[in-house]
Amino acid sequence: MSVEKKKEKEKAPPPNNQTRVSSRKAAQLRRQRERRRKQIITWSIVGAVVVAAVLLIVFVVLPQIGGGDVQGVVSYSNLSRSHVNGTVNYPQSPPVGGDHSPVWQNCGIYDKAIANENGVHALEHGAVWITYQPDLPAATVEQIRSQVRGKAYTLVSPYPGLTSPVVASAWGLQLKLNDASDPRLDQFIKTYAGGPQTPEPGAACSGGIGTPIG
Repeated sequence: MSVEKKKEKEKAPPPNNQTRVSSRKAAQLRRQRERRRKQIITWSIVGAVVVAAVLLIVFVVLPQIGGGDVQGVVSYSNLSRSHVNGTVNYPQSPPVGGDHSPVWQNCGIYDKAIANENGVHALEHGAVWITYQPDLPAATVEQIRSQVRGKAYTLVSPYPGLTSPVVASAWGLQLKLNDASDPRLDQFIKTYAGGPQTPEPGAACSGGIGTPIG
């Protein structure tokens, strides 16, 4: 090594404490950035899983247990809710709402027709009213009854003059069915018995009029 280079090397200052501190801070900052990057990736994966789970529940699980809209249901709005005495002429048959008797029909299964006015009051309290043509085979009637037996806010009765074999009604909603085996009947019951359409949620479906057979 030449004398000049040796002198220059001897003159060069050794690394000081400030340089070492700066190096440690830089390394620390790199580690922090790496941790943040890993956290972002982790939370992104968790968020994606949560969103996928919510979508699965909304679009797959709920429809299978009766959530969401039921295909074929007809809606009616602006229904009056006054208590009246006597007979009411309803535009729908069976009715889905409107003025009604001050006394509601007790929920349950009936083997004879009930008064529209009492049935509508039960609808106002959240009942689903399943009506059927009186001349349906006994096995079909039993199939309908089995759909509601033991379930709250359900009402079943024959209905003379019914244009469809089976009709499911809730307040402002109606579904006409040609077959008691149609899975939409069970879905209608699960969706609307005490459901969101109810004008008086939590109101009684007993203590009114009528003695159900089941």
